Amino acid sequence: MKGKRIAILESRLGQELADLVARRGGVPVHAPALAEQPDLDPQAIAALVASLEQEPAKLFVFQTGVGTKALFAATDSLGLTENFLKLLSSSEVAVRGPKPTAALRARKVRIDRSAAEPFTTQEILESLGDVSLKGEKVVVQRHGSANLELDRALEARGAQVAEIPVYRWSLPADTKPLQDLIDALGRGEIDAVAVTNAEQIRNLLSIAGKNAEALKKNLSNTLVASIGPVASKALRDAGVSVALEASPPKLGALLSALDEALS
Repeated sequence: MKGKRIAILESRLGQELADLVARRGGVPVHAPALAEQPDLDPQAIAALVASLEQEPAKLFVFQTGVGTKALFAATDSLGLTENFLKLLSSSEVAVRGPKPTAALRARKVRIDRSAAEPFTTQEILESLGDVSLKGEKVVVQRHGSANLELDRALEARGAQVAEIPVYRWSLPADTKPLQDLIDALGRGEIDAVAVTNAEQIRNLLSIAGKNAEALKKNLSNTLVASIGPVASKALRDAGVSVALEASPPKLGALLSALDEALS
Protein backbone atom coordinates (compact mmCIF):
# COMPACT_ATOMS: atom_id res chain seq x y z
CA MET A 1 0.00 0.00 0.00
CA LYS A 2 3.05 2.25 -0.26
CA GLY A 3 2.01 5.76 -1.24
CA LYS A 4 -1.67 4.79 -1.51
CA ARG A 5 -4.31 7.05 0.06
CA ILE A 6 -6.53 4.94 2.30
CA ALA A 7 -9.71 6.35 3.85
CA ILE A 8 -10.36 5.17 7.41
CA LEU A 9 -13.92 5.50 8.72
CA GLU A 10 -13.21 3.91 12.12
CA SER A 11 -13.75 6.16 15.16
CA ARG A 12 -12.80 4.40 18.40
CA LEU A 13 -9.65 2.73 17.00
CA GLY A 14 -9.27 5.15 14.11
CA GLN A 15 -5.94 6.65 15.11
CA GLU A 16 -4.52 3.20 15.82
CA LEU A 17 -5.63 2.01 12.38
CA ALA A 18 -4.22 5.15 10.75
CA ASP A 19 -0.87 4.54 12.44
CA LEU A 20 -0.82 0.94 11.20
CA VAL A 21 -1.55 2.09 7.64
CA ALA A 22 1.26 4.66 7.88
CA ARG A 23 3.72 2.01 9.12
CA ARG A 24 2.97 -0.02 6.00
CA GLY A 25 3.77 3.00 3.83
CA GLY A 26 0.17 4.04 3.14
CA VAL A 27 -1.23 7.55 3.49
CA PRO A 28 -4.15 7.42 5.97
CA VAL A 29 -7.10 9.73 5.40
CA HIS A 30 -8.97 9.60 8.70
CA ALA A 31 -12.64 10.58 8.45
CA PRO A 32 -14.52 9.19 11.50
CA ALA A 33 -18.02 8.19 10.40
CA LEU A 34 -19.51 7.10 13.71
CA ALA A 35 -19.92 8.31 17.27
CA GLU A 36 -21.01 6.28 20.28
CA GLN A 37 -23.39 8.16 22.57
CA PRO A 38 -24.30 6.87 26.05
CA ASP A 39 -27.87 5.59 26.07
CA LEU A 40 -28.08 3.90 29.45
CA ASP A 41 -30.74 4.84 31.99
CA PRO A 42 -29.61 3.61 35.45
CA GLN A 43 -33.16 3.63 36.77
CA ALA A 44 -34.28 1.47 33.86
CA ILE A 45 -31.47 -0.96 34.70
CA ALA A 46 -32.59 -1.03 38.34
CA ALA A 47 -36.17 -1.70 37.27
CA LEU A 48 -35.03 -4.47 34.91
CA VAL A 49 -33.00 -6.20 37.64
CA ALA A 50 -35.97 -5.99 40.02
CA SER A 51 -38.32 -7.43 37.39
CA LEU A 52 -35.90 -10.27 36.60
CA GLU A 53 -35.68 -11.16 40.28
CA GLN A 54 -39.46 -11.67 40.17
CA GLU A 55 -39.54 -13.31 36.72
CA PRO A 56 -36.08 -14.66 35.76
CA ALA A 57 -34.88 -14.72 32.16
CA LYS A 58 -34.04 -18.00 30.47
CA LEU A 59 -31.27 -16.43 28.41
CA PHE A 60 -29.00 -13.38 28.29
CA VAL A 61 -27.29 -12.40 25.03
CA PHE A 62 -24.26 -10.09 25.16
CA GLN A 63 -23.31 -8.57 21.80
CA THR A 64 -20.43 -6.15 22.45
CA GLY A 65 -17.58 -5.67 24.87
CA VAL A 66 -18.10 -1.94 25.34
CA GLY A 67 -21.81 -2.46 26.01
CA THR A 68 -21.17 -5.25 28.51
CA LYS A 69 -18.68 -3.08 30.41
CA ALA A 70 -21.12 -0.15 30.43
CA LEU A 71 -23.88 -2.36 31.78
CA PHE A 72 -21.72 -3.58 34.66
CA ALA A 73 -20.57 -0.01 35.34
CA ALA A 74 -24.25 0.87 35.79
CA THR A 75 -24.94 -2.04 38.14
CA ASP A 76 -21.78 -1.10 40.09
CA SER A 77 -23.05 2.46 40.56
CA LEU A 78 -26.45 1.16 41.68
CA GLY A 79 -25.00 -1.41 44.05
CA LEU A 80 -26.77 -4.14 42.07
CA THR A 81 -23.86 -6.06 40.58
CA GLU A 82 -24.15 -8.96 43.05
CA ASN A 83 -27.87 -9.25 42.28
CA PHE A 84 -27.18 -9.13 38.55
CA LEU A 85 -24.46 -11.78 38.77
CA LYS A 86 -26.89 -14.09 40.62
CA LEU A 87 -29.41 -13.64 37.81
CA LEU A 88 -26.76 -14.52 35.24
CA SER A 89 -25.65 -17.59 37.20
CA SER A 90 -29.16 -19.05 37.07
CA SER A 91 -29.71 -18.31 33.36
CA GLU A 92 -28.01 -19.29 30.11
CA VAL A 93 -25.45 -16.75 28.91
CA ALA A 94 -24.61 -16.34 25.22
CA VAL A 95 -21.95 -14.12 23.66
CA ARG A 96 -21.51 -12.87 20.14
CA GLY A 97 -17.71 -12.65 20.06
CA PRO A 98 -14.41 -12.35 21.91
CA LYS A 99 -14.94 -8.81 23.24
CA PRO A 100 -18.10 -9.50 25.29
CA THR A 101 -16.48 -12.81 26.27
CA ALA A 102 -13.51 -10.97 27.79
CA ALA A 103 -15.77 -8.45 29.54
CA LEU A 104 -17.84 -11.22 31.13
CA ARG A 105 -14.85 -13.30 32.15
CA ALA A 106 -13.45 -10.23 33.91
CA ARG A 107 -16.59 -10.46 36.07
CA LYS A 108 -16.23 -14.25 36.42
CA VAL A 109 -19.47 -14.89 34.55
CA ARG A 110 -20.02 -18.43 33.22
CA ILE A 111 -20.53 -18.45 29.44
CA ASP A 112 -22.74 -21.18 28.02
CA ARG A 113 -23.00 -20.31 24.32
CA SER A 114 -20.55 -18.58 21.99
CA ALA A 115 -21.03 -17.52 18.39
CA ALA A 116 -18.47 -18.91 15.97
CA GLU A 117 -16.54 -16.71 13.56
CA PRO A 118 -17.36 -14.37 11.91
CA PHE A 119 -19.54 -13.54 14.95
CA THR A 120 -22.65 -12.34 13.11
CA THR A 121 -26.27 -12.62 14.19
CA GLN A 122 -26.52 -15.88 12.22
CA GLU A 123 -23.77 -17.50 14.28
CA ILE A 124 -25.29 -16.46 17.61
CA LEU A 125 -28.64 -17.87 16.51
CA GLU A 126 -26.97 -21.12 15.46
CA SER A 127 -25.35 -21.40 18.89
CA LEU A 128 -28.83 -21.19 20.43
CA GLY A 129 -30.41 -23.73 18.11
CA ASP A 130 -31.17 -26.33 20.78
CA VAL A 131 -32.37 -23.90 23.47
CA SER A 132 -36.12 -24.04 24.09
CA LEU A 133 -37.38 -20.44 24.16
CA LYS A 134 -41.15 -20.77 23.88
CA GLY A 135 -42.75 -18.57 26.52
CA GLU A 136 -39.32 -17.67 27.95
CA LYS A 137 -37.86 -14.23 28.61
CA VAL A 138 -34.65 -13.34 26.76
CA VAL A 139 -32.56 -10.27 27.62
CA VAL A 140 -30.40 -8.84 24.82
CA GLN A 141 -27.63 -6.32 25.42
CA ARG A 142 -28.15 -3.92 22.53
CA HIS A 143 -25.27 -2.58 20.50
CA GLY A 144 -25.49 0.81 18.80
CA SER A 145 -28.92 0.08 17.34
CA ALA A 146 -31.61 -2.54 17.85
CA ASN A 147 -30.70 -5.89 16.26
CA LEU A 148 -34.07 -6.50 14.63
CA GLU A 149 -32.87 -9.66 12.90
CA LEU A 150 -31.93 -11.21 16.24
CA ASP A 151 -35.03 -9.99 18.07
CA ARG A 152 -37.42 -11.24 15.39
CA ALA A 153 -35.72 -14.62 15.14
CA LEU A 154 -35.96 -15.09 18.92
CA GLU A 155 -39.59 -13.93 18.96
CA ALA A 156 -40.40 -16.35 16.13
CA ARG A 157 -39.28 -19.13 18.49
CA GLY A 158 -41.73 -17.90 21.14
CA ALA A 159 -39.38 -15.78 23.26
CA GLN A 160 -40.28 -12.54 25.01
CA VAL A 161 -37.36 -10.27 24.13
CA ALA A 162 -36.25 -7.36 26.34
CA GLU A 163 -33.39 -5.21 25.08
CA ILE A 164 -30.97 -3.29 27.31
CA PRO A 165 -29.78 -0.13 25.51
CA VAL A 166 -26.37 1.01 26.70
CA TYR A 167 -25.14 3.23 23.86
CA ARG A 168 -26.36 4.38 20.47
CA TRP A 169 -24.64 5.22 17.23
CA SER A 170 -24.83 8.70 15.74
CA LEU A 171 -22.94 10.97 13.39
CA PRO A 172 -19.73 12.44 14.82
CA ALA A 173 -19.92 16.02 16.07
CA ASP A 174 -17.53 17.16 13.33
CA THR A 175 -18.66 15.91 9.93
CA LYS A 176 -16.27 18.05 7.85
CA PRO A 177 -13.73 15.21 7.44
CA LEU A 178 -16.54 13.07 5.98
CA GLN A 179 -17.55 15.81 3.54
CA ASP A 180 -13.91 16.29 2.57
CA LEU A 181 -13.64 12.54 1.95
CA ILE A 182 -16.75 12.58 -0.24
CA ASP A 183 -15.20 15.40 -2.29
CA ALA A 184 -11.86 13.54 -2.54
CA LEU A 185 -13.65 10.39 -3.74
CA GLY A 186 -15.36 12.49 -6.40
CA ARG A 187 -11.97 13.71 -7.61
CA GLY A 188 -10.57 10.18 -7.67
CA GLU A 189 -7.99 10.96 -4.99
CA ILE A 190 -8.67 7.95 -2.74
CA ASP A 191 -7.21 4.51 -3.51
CA ALA A 192 -9.11 2.49 -0.91
CA VAL A 193 -11.78 2.84 1.79
CA ALA A 194 -11.70 0.70 4.94
CA VAL A 195 -15.17 0.03 6.39
CA THR A 196 -15.15 -1.42 9.91
CA ASN A 197 -18.81 -0.99 10.92
CA ALA A 198 -22.07 -1.24 8.97
CA GLU A 199 -23.26 2.12 10.33
CA GLN A 200 -20.27 3.91 8.82
CA ILE A 201 -21.52 3.52 5.26
CA ARG A 202 -25.04 4.57 6.24
CA ASN A 203 -23.69 7.73 7.87
CA LEU A 204 -21.42 8.48 4.93
CA LEU A 205 -24.38 8.26 2.53
CA SER A 206 -26.44 10.40 4.90
CA ILE A 207 -23.81 13.15 4.75
CA ALA A 208 -23.76 12.90 0.95
CA GLY A 209 -27.50 13.67 0.88
CA LYS A 210 -28.70 14.37 -2.66
CA ASN A 211 -25.28 13.31 -3.97
CA ALA A 212 -25.59 9.81 -2.49
CA GLU A 213 -25.89 8.10 -5.89
CA ALA A 214 -22.72 9.78 -7.13
CA LEU A 215 -20.98 8.72 -3.92
CA LYS A 216 -22.06 5.09 -4.42
CA LYS A 217 -20.62 5.18 -7.94
CA ASN A 218 -17.36 6.71 -6.72
CA LEU A 219 -17.08 4.14 -3.94
CA SER A 220 -17.68 1.28 -6.36
CA ASN A 221 -14.86 2.68 -8.52
CA THR A 222 -12.58 2.58 -5.46
CA LEU A 223 -11.21 -0.43 -3.63
CA VAL A 224 -13.69 -0.86 -0.75
CA ALA A 225 -12.39 -3.14 2.02
CA SER A 226 -14.83 -4.57 4.59
CA ILE A 227 -13.99 -5.83 8.08
CA GLY A 228 -16.50 -8.69 7.80
CA PRO A 229 -19.90 -10.03 6.68
CA VAL A 230 -22.07 -7.49 8.54
CA ALA A 231 -20.26 -4.50 7.04
CA SER A 232 -20.21 -6.21 3.62
CA LYS A 233 -23.97 -6.74 3.70
CA ALA A 234 -24.57 -3.08 4.57
CA LEU A 235 -22.36 -2.02 1.67
CA ARG A 236 -24.07 -4.31 -0.82
CA ASP A 237 -27.52 -3.32 0.46
CA ALA A 238 -26.50 0.29 -0.23
CA GLY A 239 -25.47 -0.62 -3.77
CA VAL A 240 -21.71 -0.41 -3.18
CA SER A 241 -19.34 -3.08 -4.52
CA VAL A 242 -17.11 -4.79 -1.96
CA ALA A 243 -13.62 -5.49 -3.27
CA LEU A 244 -12.41 -7.54 -0.31
CA GLU A 245 -13.56 -8.81 3.07
CA ALA A 246 -11.23 -9.56 5.96
CA SER A 247 -11.04 -13.15 7.20
CA PRO A 248 -11.09 -13.44 10.15
CA PRO A 249 -13.01 -10.19 10.74
CA LYS A 250 -10.19 -8.35 12.51
CA LEU A 251 -8.15 -5.22 11.85
CA GLY A 252 -4.92 -7.17 11.27
CA ALA A 253 -6.53 -9.36 8.63
CA LEU A 254 -8.14 -6.31 7.02
CA LEU A 255 -4.79 -4.50 6.75
CA SER A 256 -3.03 -7.56 5.35
CA ALA A 257 -5.73 -8.04 2.71
CA LEU A 258 -5.56 -4.34 1.81
CA ASP A 259 -1.79 -4.45 1.55
CA GLU A 260 -1.94 -7.43 -0.76
CA ALA A 261 -4.70 -5.98 -2.93
CA LEU A 262 -2.98 -2.61 -3.33
CA SER A 263 0.37 -4.20 -4.12
